[in-house]
Amino acid sequence: MRRLMLAAVLLASIAMAEVRPVAQATAELRVVTYNIKHGRGMDDRVDLDRTAAVLRPRQPDIVGLQEVDDRATRSGGVAQAEHLGRLLGLRHAFGQFMAFQGGGYGLAVLSRHPIARVDPVRLPDGNEPRVALAVEIRPAEGPAFTVVNVHFDWVRDDGFRFAQATALTAYLDALKMPFLLLGDFNDVPDSRTLALFRARATEAAKPEGGRFTFSSTQPDKEIDYIFFSPAAMFGVREVRVIDERVASDHRPVLAVLTRR
Repeated sequence: MRRLMLAAVLLASIAMAEVRPVAQATAELRVVTYNIKHGRGMDDRVDLDRTAAVLRPRQPDIVGLQEVDDRATRSGGVAQAEHLGRLLGLRHAFGQFMAFQGGGYGLAVLSRHPIARVDPVRLPDGNEPRVALAVEIRPAEGPAFTVVNVHFDWVRDDGFRFAQATALTAYLDALKMPFLLLGDFNDVPDSRTLALFRARATEAAKPEGGRFTFSSTQPDKEIDYIFFSPAAMFGVREVRVIDERVASDHRPVLAVLTRR
């Protein structure tokens, strides 16, 4: 009888365990955006090893790079996205704005996770041609998501920049999966450009005392950002601007996110 009672208690415990809610696992996602100025530092030297040395200690899973050359003369004919990916052990995708000095000029995404699709999204021309680089990422665990890397027009009049941002919102609104949006937006937090994206995504907000990303030597402007959507899929563990003053004229931004 006692054995039967113990067995009944054990079965009841197993049944209770089956219906008890289990805490959902979270995975960390380390995301960086960095305008690398084609690897040309404030000492006027092109040095991708130095660029990689800035990124490597951050152990990034996703990197959005702006001002990237692809076999251009001024950068020694190097395919910079591929080369940085190799130095960091990451996969790479390159999106070309335009032909430049025997090669191309644009932006890149590096990823620790497999890249399933690369979609350069043509934006309205401004001072220079522009694309947004959309890259579908498929982690081994968890849902797929799209990384959208941007580098909007830089001129003071925001007309070109706002037109490019407006065109990109149509792409974002049509996306059927979660996304990260990051890059050099070339605009300040209270601009109408940034308002478009705050209406569609959540910013990985920087600490109030360390928001400025440009210039690297005397930072007084916040123009580089990381956003995510939907808010229910991502959480923010940490955001900081890296105090790097030599490798580029921008400072990189690191966001440590959680994926639910």
